[in-house]
Amino acid sequence: MKTRLIAATLMLSLASTGVAYAKPSCAKGAVVGGIGGHVAGKHGLLGAAAGCVIGHHMAKKQEKQEREQQRQAQAQANAQAAAGQQPAPHK
Repeated sequence: MKTRLIAATLMLSLASTGVAYAKPSCAKGAVVGGIGGHVAGKHGLLGAAAGCVIGHHMAKKQEKQEREQQRQAQAQANAQAAAGQQPAPHK
């Protein structure tokens, strides 16, 4: 009971602050990690902390991948625009 109270208090305090770890990715990871830790041997709090870290890491990785895809799309659009703007050869 005490572990659940501590975990609930921790999650509420993280959710109420504006820190980077209060992102939805952290909350999702904490829930999954907390359940997994509880099932694996009454280590719900440790699982929640690990899940938060992993969820945050995975979200950052996905954001980086999306930024790279946007850069590639922009570079391709710029190349196509530059190809269309080349002056016609003189006769």
